[in-house]
Amino acid sequence: MKILYHHRVASRDGQYVHIDAIINALRQQGHEVVVVAPAVSDQAEFGADGGWVSKVRQMLPRFCCEILEFGYSGYDFAKLCLTLYREKPDAIYERYNLFLPSGILAKQLFNVPLVLEINAPLFDERNAYGGLSLTWLARWSELFTWRNADHTLPVSHVLAGYVQRAGVPEQAISVIPNGIDSHLFYPVDDKEKQPEFSDSLVVGFVGFCREWHQLEHVLSLIVEFNRQRNLDDPEVKFLIVGDGPVLDKLKKQARDLKAEHQIHITGLIDRQHIPGWLSQIDIALQPAVTPWCSPLKLIEYLACGKAIVAPDSDNIRELLTDGDNALLFKAGHLADMLEQIKRLLSDAALRQQLSANAAASIARQQLTWPDNARKIVSIFESLIIKH
Repeated sequence: MKILYHHRVASRDGQYVHIDAIINALRQQGHEVVVVAPAVSDQAEFGADGGWVSKVRQMLPRFCCEILEFGYSGYDFAKLCLTLYREKPDAIYERYNLFLPSGILAKQLFNVPLVLEINAPLFDERNAYGGLSLTWLARWSELFTWRNADHTLPVSHVLAGYVQRAGVPEQAISVIPNGIDSHLFYPVDDKEKQPEFSDSLVVGFVGFCREWHQLEHVLSLIVEFNRQRNLDDPEVKFLIVGDGPVLDKLKKQARDLKAEHQIHITGLIDRQHIPGWLSQIDIALQPAVTPWCSPLKLIEYLACGKAIVAPDSDNIRELLTDGDNALLFKAGHLADMLEQIKRLLSDAALRQQLSANAAASIARQQLTWPDNARKIVSIFESLIIKH
């Protein structure tokens, strides 16, 4: 099958991981994939924010940026039409973005089925967190794109509810969560630990650190736990794999507590090195999530067989079961999160049980990129028959 993959992601971040993984999985299964996307995404390094595109966003008023976003659709529509005419793909796979009706318009013109991957209700998300100026245009573009796709793929059942309430029929919705590459993310034993962590129990967080993760309280818990532990018990260390605006405060806190050796911060690292750092972690934290997402980080924790602590929210319960493959805490309740961490620090048997069940979840829930690619192709095949 020849598939046109369409997206508007200009940065190499978690979004691009998903894009790259699906394209590679489709190609490895024998399908030809043609990509229509901003050239900047192919040239950027992992962790880049979109280069000049990001700089323009920071310089211009919000409404100007939104006009430019929508205006890009005209250029994008021309690129799509040229590619559709030349390549004659069997179907279009699009990663949904706001102010981007060009994929739907092109598929209608060329009568090619389009499957729309939806990772967030972007109108609600941007309106709540960043703000929108052209709200009427943003809302129209979202509804137009969702309702006119031949099939939609929200990444969670919570998000599927948003899509259905927007007027998309239930039969045009299939939930496909994020996945992992099982050749990169898999359980390893303690022999893989670096000397710094080999005799320690490691609590870890992977990702961009924000204030609402409340990692300073996790550090305080670890320092206090170490003060009270028996000398025969392993020392607990806190490993943060990533970057973020709160890290300087965490470093100062560690100095003030005379606990610099109990925390290790990697800073921003290349994507390819994340599995190696995950292998150092025993207890993996997901302190907070947006209510509709399918956290890629969480699925990587599962694949690597970590004892996970995560919020008890509807979308997280689609992946995790409390007491089976994770410990869940009441979302937004710091004391409950810290209590679950303490519980795992004190119970080696529970850590081992959660770890084994976490690793088994990947096959049971079909949470790999090849699994996702097969589901996508199956949907395409049924749509092509109808066309």
